[in-house]
Amino acid sequence: MWRIILFLLAAACAGGGALTAWRAPTLATWKLALLAGEFGHFLWPVPAVVMVLAWRQGAAGLTPALLRASTLLLGVAAMGLLLKPAAQARALGRTLPDRLTRAFGPQEPGRAPFSVGGMLPKLSGGPVQVEKISFARAGTPDGLALDFYHAVRTDGRAAPCVVVIHGGGWDSGDRTQLEGFNRRLARRGYAVAAMDYRLAPKDRWPAQADDVAAALAHLKAAAGPLGLDPQKFVLLGRSAGGQIATAFAYGRPDPAVRGVVALYAPHDLHFAWQYGREDDVLNSLQLLRNYLGGPPDETTQAAYDSGSAWQLADKSSPPTLLVHGELDTLVWHRQSERLHARLDGLGVPNVFVSLPWATHAFDWNPGGPGGQLTSFALDWFLASVTK
Repeated sequence: MWRIILFLLAAACAGGGALTAWRAPTLATWKLALLAGEFGHFLWPVPAVVMVLAWRQGAAGLTPALLRASTLLLGVAAMGLLLKPAAQARALGRTLPDRLTRAFGPQEPGRAPFSVGGMLPKLSGGPVQVEKISFARAGTPDGLALDFYHAVRTDGRAAPCVVVIHGGGWDSGDRTQLEGFNRRLARRGYAVAAMDYRLAPKDRWPAQADDVAAALAHLKAAAGPLGLDPQKFVLLGRSAGGQIATAFAYGRPDPAVRGVVALYAPHDLHFAWQYGREDDVLNSLQLLRNYLGGPPDETTQAAYDSGSAWQLADKSSPPTLLVHGELDTLVWHRQSERLHARLDGLGVPNVFVSLPWATHAFDWNPGGPGGQLTSFALDWFLASVTK
């Protein structure tokens, strides 16, 4: 009985570890993939213990011997797969500084792109002042607010501001996503404005771009009291928010927007429609209908065009940092790959950090392989474009 239980545990561990090598087929397994990819360095002792217990069970007879051998093989596979993201992150980290230097210029980051020590939980750090600011239609049902994280600075200088645009498939999510990430940026001397925007299907594109414009206008007008430099903004979006960020940055040029960062985001909505399916994990075709008003046709063409950074990019587009997992189940990795190629062709400074083990939302764990590399690249990028 125990031999069978240990075999099943080893098989479960190997199956979870396999999600660092193959794309998760469902929404539920996507969450397991996120766990395996960004927390696998904490999980690998589980198959190790299973292997030790299996070995101690003995193997008298053919069936027990086969069960033990199978359990040991599965355990070895599980350990290797769970540790694979850390090994791959370490390898990527060796080349990342050179790539960032070539694109954005040299910096002194003061730490490695990835380290074993960085995977350990850390204390939250010093306090950060946060205030809620209404920036559009205050006091109405459609009113919008942002959470403003005051920069922690001792030099008395006005701070650059990172405007964070949340994900959620354009129809959900809010400004409270990953508050720890925002506090970390504030402690590094950047103000952060984590904004809400109007959601589909009630409000369709380009309403969301209008909301970004309203947030920027409000922040510029209040730059003095908030301690901001009104000429140093960076847009940062995750998933759906990344689409809003790049489409706004390229389609509505503003010299105060010094750069744009998109994490696991779609950048060509025509491409998304062409390869989307009704039965995919998110029913992406329905999301696009809700967001843009229907499939691409004469009535929605302008919305698809103005929402697609891949089409809007030109030689004057701001510097761009793209990060995407190759195993992303929710937004195809090719979206960032294609935008990177287009920006390269236009001569726009950009770096695409492609994570071979990672799925959607890999930055959820700041100490994980994806979280560490993202933070390193982002710190470098922000220091370069806001200097």
